[in-house]
Amino acid sequence: MTADVAMTSTDDSAGLTSYYEQKIEHLELTVRDETQNLRRLQAQRNELNSKVRLLREELQLLQEPGSYVGEVVKQMGKSKVLVKVNPEGKYVVDVDKAIDIAKCTPNTRVALRNDSYVLHKILPTKVDPLVSLMKVEKVPDSTYDMIGGLDKQIREIKEVIELPIKHPELFDALGVAQPKGVLLYGPPGTGKTLLARAVAHHTDCTFIRVSGAELVQKYIGEGSRMVRELFVMAREASPSIIFMDEIDSIGSSRMEGG
Repeated sequence: MTADVAMTSTDDSAGLTSYYEQKIEHLELTVRDETQNLRRLQAQRNELNSKVRLLREELQLLQEPGSYVGEVVKQMGKSKVLVKVNPEGKYVVDVDKAIDIAKCTPNTRVALRNDSYVLHKILPTKVDPLVSLMKVEKVPDSTYDMIGGLDKQIREIKEVIELPIKHPELFDALGVAQPKGVLLYGPPGTGKTLLARAVAHHTDCTFIRVSGAELVQKYIGEGSRMVRELFVMAREASPSIIFMDEIDSIGSSRMEGG
């Protein structure tokens, strides 16, 4: 009888131990799941707080008075620059302490406060959408091996374009000015575009192709403005090669008596 009681007590103890172990395991899983949910909610909260902060900053900027847009002409000391504001004219203005004056280089677009003309922001370069949509290739895949029958032209363009880009020190040592470009002429389909693409490939240059017809605009001054912005884009993607196709469309013949 005593032995039976002892055996029953042992079985009850083992059952209770197993029961509480299962409860502990269940609670541990619950705690782990809730901890993961807490971390997920904290990440969402941080993301939402960041968005709210950005929206508040944007709202504050929108509520501020409008600024004048100007263009830096040159620096005038450690805290002043000469700025051109169209159509008002040119002004020497103070630079906000938060602005690095070293970045206020000529032709940089800037924002001026409308009450004090203090330069408080450097603006991104403005490029006409028509210019930005022109065909741009980081580095074309065309090579000289794809071109047949133009060995002389390839050799000449290597000397005029490729050599100054790869070895500018040779021209500096000789005191010779580097060529700025070449004129490729000939009937359509003779390899002018392919040759230009191959040069860009072998010099690791960005290839920008533009048709001369795109630069002929209805309004006076628009074409020249697009050319300026085209070169701005080319400088930002430097080193780069600009290939102007159908260049003859720019220089149209004069009418009689003109």
